[in-house]
Amino acid sequence: MRITTNVYPKEQRRDAWRFALKRLSLTLDEADEATLYGELIQFKSSTGISFIRVTGTQQTWTIDFRDQPQTYWVALLLDGSATMRDAKQELRLSDGELICGQGDVPVQLSFAGDNRTLIVQVPHSELTARLKTPVGAAPRQIATDTGTARVFAGMLRSLADTINEITTDQARPVELAFPEFLVTSLLDNAPPKALGGAAGMRAALLERIFQTIEIRLSDPDLNYQQVAAEHGISPRYLQKLFESINDSFGHYVKVRRLERCRLDLRSPLHVQKSISDILFEWGFNDSASFSRAFREQYGISPREYRKGQPQENEAVELLRRGKPARGETPAAKAENEPAESDDGTDAEVPDTAEAAQGGPKVGAPYSPHPEGEQVRHHHLPASPETVHWGFLSKDLKPALSIRSGDFVTIETLTHHANDDAERMVEGDGGAESVFHWDAQGKSVNRRGAGPMDASALGRGPGEGFGVHICTGPIAIEGAMPGDLIEVRILDLKPRPSGNPRFAGKSFGSNAATYWGFHYQDLLTEPKQREVITIYEVEAGGMRPPTAHAVYSYRWTEQTDPSGVVHPRYDYPGVPVDPATIEKNFDVLRNVEIPIRPHFGVIAVAPNHNGLVDSVPPSSFGGNLDNWRTGPGARVFLPVQVEGGLLSLGDPHASQGDSELCGTAIECSMTALIQVVHHKAQGVMEQLRDVDYPLIETETEWVIMGFSHPDYLKELGADAQSEVYKKSSLDEAMRDAFRKARRFLMTAKQLSEDEAISLLSVGVDFGVSQVVNGNYGVHAVIRKALFTS
Repeated sequence: MRITTNVYPKEQRRDAWRFALKRLSLTLDEADEATLYGELIQFKSSTGISFIRVTGTQQTWTIDFRDQPQTYWVALLLDGSATMRDAKQELRLSDGELICGQGDVPVQLSFAGDNRTLIVQVPHSELTARLKTPVGAAPRQIATDTGTARVFAGMLRSLADTINEITTDQARPVELAFPEFLVTSLLDNAPPKALGGAAGMRAALLERIFQTIEIRLSDPDLNYQQVAAEHGISPRYLQKLFESINDSFGHYVKVRRLERCRLDLRSPLHVQKSISDILFEWGFNDSASFSRAFREQYGISPREYRKGQPQENEAVELLRRGKPARGETPAAKAENEPAESDDGTDAEVPDTAEAAQGGPKVGAPYSPHPEGEQVRHHHLPASPETVHWGFLSKDLKPALSIRSGDFVTIETLTHHANDDAERMVEGDGGAESVFHWDAQGKSVNRRGAGPMDASALGRGPGEGFGVHICTGPIAIEGAMPGDLIEVRILDLKPRPSGNPRFAGKSFGSNAATYWGFHYQDLLTEPKQREVITIYEVEAGGMRPPTAHAVYSYRWTEQTDPSGVVHPRYDYPGVPVDPATIEKNFDVLRNVEIPIRPHFGVIAVAPNHNGLVDSVPPSSFGGNLDNWRTGPGARVFLPVQVEGGLLSLGDPHASQGDSELCGTAIECSMTALIQVVHHKAQGVMEQLRDVDYPLIETETEWVIMGFSHPDYLKELGADAQSEVYKKSSLDEAMRDAFRKARRFLMTAKQLSEDEAISLLSVGVDFGVSQVVNGNYGVHAVIRKALFTS
């Protein structure tokens, strides 16, 4: 993650800088608006240690992790001078000096001039996994002129200097060494009083014993007599030291060795090593006893931990995905409409995806409210009251009401989470509440725009005519038909698993299904098959984050909690019973997919009576399925009804152009967005003629074309079923061409002949998707084509 105030106009830099710092638990107290400059670069390691480099002009800010009290932090002044203040003390700091403290005690830093600082935020679990004795709570300075602290400061400075390039793998040694360096630096030369008298001295000795053990973990002959002799104490006294912390020497060594093995089993650096190689390297000499100990410690065998656990069975009629033609079903009425909720005035924007890796790319500067009104932050969680499943409607009550320029942290869930409920639903309160389904019913009953009595195909309420879980709608104050809504996607993070077994990890699902473009063109038997692949989404480090396949399985006949049998992947959110499938862990070996997080669905409410299937995109936006709608993008949507009624959903970790097999890597995400309302009469020249979804990135305009650009109006009363039968890439290409030509002629004032020539020689047309009923083709117009 990198943020700089240079992308903002001068009058907006202070607010933007304050907001950027706040998201990292740093509070801006004072800054000279006329000269303000700031840059934030964050790198988060695979174990959740966050390294933040802050560069700025003269200013004052506070390190305040009170919302994360189980955190320890270290700050290294890289350049400049500062004064540190807390409730009890004031210290003068010059460059190269270290301070540290616990999250529940805020510390203010005042910088006299230009400065650079590295702040390291360490989760409590990363210290307690290794440290058995407490680290003092009061903020304190660490002398760095000699000894371990000098080496520690040098290591942190080197990391700060390379924070732009370092990868997760390269940071692993820093993660492992960090607790040792920190504790040793704190203990070195500390007087008995600072350590807490005799008890503190015993704790310091014990920490040094821990360090000796850590250094010699790989020695299979390591024993307590050797360690006691090395520290000049009797073996009996060493045993008493361990008894004081309710442990023993042998148990402690075993747990530390198991932890090192666990890290290596998941490390890409050791992927070629066998489990036996790893266990012998860390001092174990018996595979069977190692496996037993590993299972006792972590509740899973080493092999299962490395690859996952296999299970069993297999599978097998093509169902139509569109809404039945007119006359086949009774009229449906919207249910589960979210009630009006608190507008969240002045709410903070919580980082609900904190455990996920990676970070935001900041888009263009925000527009302040008219007449100096304050920009507000809202939080819209995913719950049965704030989502609508499988449909859009102008009759839905807003889940949130905002003004132009407001920020919203919005939680979105993938409708594919039940493909592996253990990884994507269990332990996650929000997901569990939305996906709840038992014999008595569902928390969100309607799933689709079909009939509630399931009279057409008998699949369940809503029939699955529309599949996406959408969060919203969000009403925008003053938005009227003819206006434009601009959705700025500032940040988008995978939602971490709520299951303690997969803490800190995120997962997604790719389903190759009957609606996929490939389905009638399979080569190998059985040809009528649907295959689900579960991916782990790794979003950490400064290198591009990636996803890799964990396992795949063929869809088998599933019986849902209501007793309905699903021979095909035909109804959204059907829980997959692990006992009925056979997991294949030997899938996509040595393949890493760069993740491109984005929303599949970004929609305003269509001006249409009744419910609208969430699958086919149209003039109102909807299921665009274009991976360019990620962090840093702006999406412009023409308003069709009063208030706009913006909904977002279908979050993806990655997708290729075409979404060929039916889905992307469907992965629940939490986003930070900003919504800007453009009145029809005030729309800038280049957007004046936009009556279709338009994507803008830092370098491109992306024009969205569809087989039927406004299918609800074009195809008559049965539009929602006819659109699935009448789409073609030829028509989508024609629409994309016409819109791109119009854009160049109106926004860039080109003649028709100029526009046509440029479209042929300088514009890339691509297939957005071929699986949503209404096929999509996009035109990518690079801004660099224009010299002014």
